[in-house]
Amino acid sequence: MRLIVVTGAVALALCASAASAQERLSLSSGFLPDPVEISVYSGGGEDASNLGGSCVGQIASRPDVVLQYDSSGGPLSFSFVSRGDTSLVINGPNGRNYCNDDTNGLNPVVTWSSAPSGQYDIWIGAVGDAASGTLLISESPL
Repeated sequence: MRLIVVTGAVALALCASAASAQERLSLSSGFLPDPVEISVYSGGGEDASNLGGSCVGQIASRPDVVLQYDSSGGPLSFSFVSRGDTSLVINGPNGRNYCNDDTNGLNPVVTWSSAPSGQYDIWIGAVGDAASGTLLISESPL
């Protein structure tokens, strides 16, 4: 019985750690490899629809990925690929939220044709069940 309690406590600690995990990266225009691929688990305890606009899904309280991007004025695209129904919420350098759901099948895409330099806070939303997948960041259309 004690082993089960210890195992449960360890599992709970690992889940809490994973839920608060956050990827931080810096990219400059012309980055390689293109696309950058980051494994992310969608979802969280916050309702993205509270942000307004086209935001949907359950998101974490903190961004899943924080990107600092140095732009040369070209395009920048974000996509999340998974087997689940997911959404993207991106707070751009101008402080506005950009949201998408179901652009490429059930996979969301957000693209800037002329991306500004600055910080991009990225949440992966779960529309239904949470799912693991890959965030793609590219200077080409996704």
